[in-house]
Amino acid sequence: MFKLSPLKREILISKLRKLGFSGPFSATKHQYMKRNAEKIFIPNPHGKDIGLPIIRKILNQIGIDRNKWIKL
Repeated sequence: MFKLSPLKREILISKLRKLGFSGPFSATKHQYMKRNAEKIFIPNPHGKDIGLPIIRKILNQIGIDRNKWIKL
């Protein structure tokens, strides 16, 4: 079993694009990416890595297994 680790924002966006998401698009407070009717908000950590709790939340929202995510 693979372990999740914090990611840079650019890597998060790249992996989401591989899953069919487009964007990021600007919103009021945060940017978001969308795939068909799904919309997920993308954090902007201002130069820091995106932490595990937020990555887990995104994976739950899009319904993807963490092993598949790590292999992307």
